[in-house]
Amino acid sequence: MSLLAVISLIAGIMLPFWNIPLIARVIKRKSAEDISLLWGAGVWTSLLLMLPHGLVTDEIVLRSFTISNFILFTITFAIVLIYRNPRRGREKND
Repeated sequence: MSLLAVISLIAGIMLPFWNIPLIARVIKRKSAEDISLLWGAGVWTSLLLMLPHGLVTDEIVLRSFTISNFILFTITFAIVLIYRNPRRGREKND
C-alpha cells in the first residue's frame, strides 16, 4: 500500500469522527432544535444508498470510509432524533 493510500485510509476513517463534537453539543444542550431533520434524513439516506457499493468495493479506503461514516452518522442522526422534540416547548404553554 502506497503512502498516499495510507494517508487516505487514515483520513477516511478519521473524517466521520468529526460528528462526535456535534453529538456532544446536542447531548450537553439536551436539544437538537437547530438541526434540520430534512438535512439529517437526506444525508443518512444518501449514506444508506451508497453503503452496498462501499461494502463490496475492493478499494480499502472507500470501504473503510463508507463503514465508519455510515456508523457514526447513524449515531449522530439517532441522537438528533432523540433530542429533537418540536412539541417540548408547546406542552409547557398549553
